[in-house]
Amino acid sequence: MTLIDRVSPGGDIFQAGVIVLVGFLIWTIAHFVINRITERIKRGTSIFKKPHFRWAQPIVLRNQSQSRRIQRADTVGSILKSVVSIFVSGMVIIMVMDTFELPIAPLLTSVGIAGVAIGFGAQQLVRDFLAGIFITIEDQYGIGDTIVTSEVVGRVEAVGLRVTRVVDEEGVVWYLRNGEILRVGNRSQGNYQPKENVEEGRPALAEESAE
Repeated sequence: MTLIDRVSPGGDIFQAGVIVLVGFLIWTIAHFVINRITERIKRGTSIFKKPHFRWAQPIVLRNQSQSRRIQRADTVGSILKSVVSIFVSGMVIIMVMDTFELPIAPLLTSVGIAGVAIGFGAQQLVRDFLAGIFITIEDQYGIGDTIVTSEVVGRVEAVGLRVTRVVDEEGVVWYLRNGEILRVGNRSQGNYQPKENVEEGRPALAEESAE
């Protein structure tokens, strides 16, 4: 088969080009949709225009301040984009290889071996990422919250997928790996009161009870 035949419609090079183009279009459309959804969440507007679908609003829209909502929307949007990119890229590579009649099995085997090797070295990193995702989605804490961990008590300055940055009462900046935060208390949620306020309120409470 000549080069002209391969480039012409029906040729393997032409088919591979079509596959790459379609994959790029799917990737672009998916990212566009994710960006639109993310922007609507940031603004606090409804994703669903029909009233009977409003019950299906994602949790990132419900009872959230704007800064918290933006933070969580960005995180979820970034995760979705990464998943789409990996899936589309993988499918395009496999289909192009099949078009050129290249053996796919050795590639899958080598990728599997490399994945296992990398996995052993990146277990902690993956653990931190997953913990960061769940911290954001579950709204365990956010920027501006005062949290209590086994290492530090302070104000949250930033929440990333890998680390959380906290400033304590002395102004020291702490970088906590998300995967190592096993227990955390959030003083900004609920009805936290400092100990001194509780102690001051007890005598007045006792006097009222005596009366």
